[in-house]
Amino acid sequence: MSMERPLALRCPLRGSRLIEASAGTGKTFTISALYLRLVIGHGGVDGFVRPLLPPEILVVTFTDAATQELRDRIRARLVQAAKAFRGELEDPDPILSGLLQDMDPEQHAACAHRLEIAGQWMDQAAVSTIHSWCQRMLREHAFDSGSLFEQTLETDQSELLAEVVRDYWRTHCYPLQGSALDWINSHWGHPDELARRVRVWLDTAGSPVEQDLQALLASRLEQAQEQLAQIREPWADWLDELQTFLAQACEAGSFNGNKLKPTIYEPRIQQLRAWCEGRGTLDFKKGEQFKRFTHEGLQDACRKGVQLELPAGVCAALDAMATLEQRLAQLPDPAQDALEHAAWWIGRRLEQEKQRRAQMGFDDMLSRLDTALQGANGPRLAEVIRQQFPVAMIDEFQDTDPLQYRIFDSIYRVGLNDPDSALLLIGDPKQAIYSFRGADIHTYLRARDATHDRHENLDTNFRSSQQMVSAVNGVFRLAEEQWSEGAFRFRDGHGNPLPFLPVHARGRREIWTCEGRPGAALTVWHRSGERISSEDYRQDMAQRCASVMVALLRGGQAGHTGFMDAEQRLVPVRPADMAVLVRTGREAQIIRQALAERGVRSVYLSDKDSVLATQEAADVLRWLRACAEPGNDRLLRAALASATLALSWTELEQLNQDERRWERWVEQFREYRQCWMRQGVLPMLHRLLHEFRLPARLVQRGDGERRLTNLLHLAELLQQAARELDGEQALIRYLSEAIQRALDGAGGDEQILRLESDADLVKVVTIHKSKGLEYPLVFLPFIAGSRPVRAGEPVRLQQGGRPRWVLEPDSEQLQQADRERMGEDLRLLYVALTRAQHACWLGLADLRRGQARDSVLHESAIAWLLGGGEQLQEPEGLARWLAAWQQIDGINVVAAPEPDDQHYQPVQAEQVELHERTPAHAPFEHWWISSYSALAIGGETPDSPLSAQMGDDERRAQFLPLRAGETPSIHRFPRGPQPGTFLHGLLELAGAEGFERFADPQLCRERLRPRCQRRGWGDWSECLADWLSALIARPGLVPGTALALADLRPGQYQVEMEFLFSARRVKVQQVDELVCSATLAGQPRAALVADRLNGLFKGFIDLVFEHEGRYYVVDYKSNWLGADATAYTQDAMTAAVLEHRYDLQYVFYLLALHRQLRARLPDYDYDRHVGGALYWFIRGSGGQGTGLWHDRPPRALIEALDRLFTGQAQVEVQS
Repeated sequence: MSMERPLALRCPLRGSRLIEASAGTGKTFTISALYLRLVIGHGGVDGFVRPLLPPEILVVTFTDAATQELRDRIRARLVQAAKAFRGELEDPDPILSGLLQDMDPEQHAACAHRLEIAGQWMDQAAVSTIHSWCQRMLREHAFDSGSLFEQTLETDQSELLAEVVRDYWRTHCYPLQGSALDWINSHWGHPDELARRVRVWLDTAGSPVEQDLQALLASRLEQAQEQLAQIREPWADWLDELQTFLAQACEAGSFNGNKLKPTIYEPRIQQLRAWCEGRGTLDFKKGEQFKRFTHEGLQDACRKGVQLELPAGVCAALDAMATLEQRLAQLPDPAQDALEHAAWWIGRRLEQEKQRRAQMGFDDMLSRLDTALQGANGPRLAEVIRQQFPVAMIDEFQDTDPLQYRIFDSIYRVGLNDPDSALLLIGDPKQAIYSFRGADIHTYLRARDATHDRHENLDTNFRSSQQMVSAVNGVFRLAEEQWSEGAFRFRDGHGNPLPFLPVHARGRREIWTCEGRPGAALTVWHRSGERISSEDYRQDMAQRCASVMVALLRGGQAGHTGFMDAEQRLVPVRPADMAVLVRTGREAQIIRQALAERGVRSVYLSDKDSVLATQEAADVLRWLRACAEPGNDRLLRAALASATLALSWTELEQLNQDERRWERWVEQFREYRQCWMRQGVLPMLHRLLHEFRLPARLVQRGDGERRLTNLLHLAELLQQAARELDGEQALIRYLSEAIQRALDGAGGDEQILRLESDADLVKVVTIHKSKGLEYPLVFLPFIAGSRPVRAGEPVRLQQGGRPRWVLEPDSEQLQQADRERMGEDLRLLYVALTRAQHACWLGLADLRRGQARDSVLHESAIAWLLGGGEQLQEPEGLARWLAAWQQIDGINVVAAPEPDDQHYQPVQAEQVELHERTPAHAPFEHWWISSYSALAIGGETPDSPLSAQMGDDERRAQFLPLRAGETPSIHRFPRGPQPGTFLHGLLELAGAEGFERFADPQLCRERLRPRCQRRGWGDWSECLADWLSALIARPGLVPGTALALADLRPGQYQVEMEFLFSARRVKVQQVDELVCSATLAGQPRAALVADRLNGLFKGFIDLVFEHEGRYYVVDYKSNWLGADATAYTQDAMTAAVLEHRYDLQYVFYLLALHRQLRARLPDYDYDRHVGGALYWFIRGSGGQGTGLWHDRPPRALIEALDRLFTGQAQVEVQS
């Protein structure tokens, strides 16, 4: 261990300085110690010019969790230091002891006071994420930054992006013509596809692309066509000569018939000929399609001893075929230029839209502050911020991107080393592993150059054992010394900006003990033998690793494997002491399955996987759709067949065979919908889970806890979203779009998979997620795997100091991208190896890709440390590589253990009897939203006029096709909910645009024709137009007057008026008795089902209008009462009102109108102002009575209902 004075006490606190904190060296501890020094003014000439308080010290980190932890650690350290300076701490640690010694004893009381004040002030401390700090600066310095005082933070801007992409599509793609249009159709096709492609380009959009898209595409495509024509030109003659030559050679028996014969070469000749004539493309099928049309392939097809004499044309064709695929791939392609054009335009328009709407996303906080700092007022803004925060400490600086660094550089002038301020950049470049989030190690290296003579290092590891630190030091130091590029591949002729510096170890008090002896710190399992594919390697190593883990756990139960403390007591190893680090969800699945087969439970942690990208999310979406429309057979069958419900094939088949069983399912999902509407989506999903016994069934499975956690997580997300959405369809649409965004890689932190259990389980963790964490024992069974950059994939490269996407990289760019990939893989390996406190196991084998023979092990980071990038020629070479590691202290290279089927049986904890808790409060009242539909027909409360109409009028669909020669009429128009809703929609349209306009038959035809065609009723458009215009112009809307709908003017009426009023403990039977006794002369009608209304009562009135001081409600009814208008008599309409209980409906409508008028009219009187209810049976509008039915309930009924709904006493009402 280093015996010199700790860095936390000697680090200068002026100017700019870079502090490299290797893994486990106490970075957070050091930050809190530096904070103490700044508060008390410690350091003399190296200290800051004056003591500071928390609001003046900026501490920036990169996650909310890290921010809270750092704030709590600093607060606790301030309180502890205050006690030390008051003499209340018996055994202060070396940092506090050093501060006490350095400060004048006469100042101790003052220091204690400042520390205590600082601790109390930590809630106002400037400890925050980079994003929240930038947002604060924009708000606090709105004048200097030129930003708005109030802006809305939008965490999900996908809707706005989609809107802007559609704007781009309309502006640039609609006008395209010719080949440019064909290219767009074949490559982008739709704005949604463009949005998916362009999203990752927005952050790296380069300089403005002012060229017109048509010109850009046409230019590139023209160049491609010219070059393609040159390539095709000689092939027409070559193909004739080649076909003749092959036919003659086949006849002469020159070829092996299994390799080359007419049925093999003729289709390929025809494909080439079609390509030459511009009628098709070439499919090379990974180089095998035209293998026989090359010199090597043709010779390989010859019989033994045959040597062919090739004509000049054939020879030229074979030469050209060798490079044809490559030449075609190199043709000018407008894809990248087109995407850059779209990204630049969309990015600019997106920013304009956000500015116009006063919105910003997380990234906008940074970009807008950076823009302000680079603008004309930038120097003043930087000075203001520097005075506000004279000292800044940037934690996890290796995760900084160029934009973030430019902000801090603009404020604190890193290169100038300003002594009047301090900028401490704290991080570890060896742990820069977040390039997929935009983090850029090259930014760190630029800061390293800017502070070239002001570097500090934390050089003592407090996390791991002495042996573990020695092993990791040895592995990386050997690579640093052996390979010309160094351990992390940054060394060149100008130096090494990222060297590996060994660290000291404080060690641990406990000792890892295996089978009664100290265990090796780093164990390498070498799987010898033939090369295996990557998938076989993962499957094989998972079985071997799981077997070893079980053996260790069983050894812990036997009392000879665990951690020996200072008193020689063995603490047995438990599953919670173990962590398996993986790169992908697939690796996690494989190792978890292998552990589950042996009785070892595990938990998976990832910081990238979204709960919305899981099978459970897709199934919950199916459930919601079925609950929203339980009468839809297709949706309900999809829900019941979902993988999560896991109904057996037998149960699903019974749905087709047993009608009663099917009806029970329909009824059950109707009840779910009722629960959804009355209580919310969360209670509904909980009820569904329990009625299908999913918790009990899922926990029986190996991944049951994971899946159950996902379901509960999804239910919470949906309940939260439902607060801001109107109706079940809106929630379904929200979930569908959120799932798609998650599959596209977008989504917020709230969607990240949650930890399913905190029990004594093995932790399976992605290496990215493990950063900052530590585990007693770490397993890396898949560390030999790699994911190299492949041709044909877009790559992100560093060019000119900034990242840039390249859609179709050339070989040099692919090499650069793979080099950067290898660099990050090496840093990931460093992170993985430094998570272990005591021991780590690695699984190694020589790998191949698929069915290929060559080794690909050299593409992995572990192979770089071992062999410096050299490709293994034979599997035995891996043993030679590992021989050098065998010499390193703490490393043990052994043959990979053979898998076995031993099981681990955890010791069962004593069962504690659980008792439910009894709520102390009174039971909650049953509260729900009711409606006429819910009371009269047992339906659900409508959430829109459309859904209200679906349950109104005729409820059974009936369609009788027109007979030959029969003229369409309103009486023959289809009947049922859908046609009825369509007719309602026509009247709603007329009301919204002005009834008087639709009295014109010609206008009606123009407006109705497209609507009818969209619904498949094009033949009815003329009939419906004539009917609608006649209905609107027909007088007698109010009995005894000549008023028609066409006479109503805007302001005189309102269509689809929604009402919502409270209902407090209203008995439905009381309502029914009142209405029956006071309307329609007490005629008998169907009684309502016993129920109680408590909550809200909701509805939609088709039309409300005023005429001569009286107000009327109108409800359109599409009921079919007979074959012609004569069937719509007053008696027939009264019978329909009674049958469907429309009496309830219009009484509720008039009650809502009564309450509205009473609140709005100063001299309101029911008898004087309410004209009553008009029920218009619109199919009978052509008859003598015009299909209108009118009633005006007595005032006493409306007032009695009004009192009843407010919870007052009931009064008898007579008709």
